[in-house]
Amino acid sequence: MSDATPATDPAAPLGADVPRDGSGGLAFGVDVGGSGIKGGIVDLSTGELVGERFKVLTPQPSTPAAVADGIHQVTDHFAWTGPVGVTLPSVVSGGVVRSAANIDKSWIGTDPYPLLAGALGDRDFSVLNDADAAGMAEDAFGAGKDAAGMVMLLTFGTGIGSAILFHGKLVPNTELGHMEVGGVEAEHQASSKVKEDKDMSYEKWAGHVSKVLTAYENLFWPDLFVAGGGISRKAHKWVPHLTNRTPVVPATLLNTAGIVGAAMAVSAHLRP
Repeated sequence: MSDATPATDPAAPLGADVPRDGSGGLAFGVDVGGSGIKGGIVDLSTGELVGERFKVLTPQPSTPAAVADGIHQVTDHFAWTGPVGVTLPSVVSGGVVRSAANIDKSWIGTDPYPLLAGALGDRDFSVLNDADAAGMAEDAFGAGKDAAGMVMLLTFGTGIGSAILFHGKLVPNTELGHMEVGGVEAEHQASSKVKEDKDMSYEKWAGHVSKVLTAYENLFWPDLFVAGGGISRKAHKWVPHLTNRTPVVPATLLNTAGIVGAAMAVSAHLRP
């Protein structure tokens, strides 16, 4: 079921001169989430979408075959025939999906590449963790683009997603939200869901975030933290209360970061 109505000629709004095969410095990214599957064509020179993104609702249950069909709907909307990058809310290691957050548990143990080839045909794919994709995009085109050294993206939502980039190179599948800090998983004390569930003030919540960030920086010594997730839009309410030593800036790409990072991944032939 789609939450958008495809046009009779879905490719028309982009113009006939927009290549749909992965040439011309363009690539395609799809960001799979628990509620929606969204995608679009990305200009790799700017990190901007060519035209609007398109979204369909994530099927329920969100089995591999059903999600692959949703990805096909998104690419077909743009008449895209070239390579496709895909994010999943999962650890993807050795070409296998190892975990499943907000998608059906039947994804665990799945090899996504033949699955996607069956749904979309013979073309190149890259499948990677959604936070990793967002981190790549923010590092190249967003809040981290002018930073040197190590950039760490943290997405504060239901949990805490993480991505580490060192001089633009991704260290995949870090999953730092599950790291114990003071005997408690980081995301169980510093996610935005915890703030909401416990009705914390921004100042009190920032104290928990500072504790987690200090643990991360003592291990990795990043040069910059980029804060993502919906709560990053209100960074002015909590970032000034942080007490860790590493600078923290809000993400700038927001809803397009996963799409852009997925497109970057397939362009670079990245397969974690």
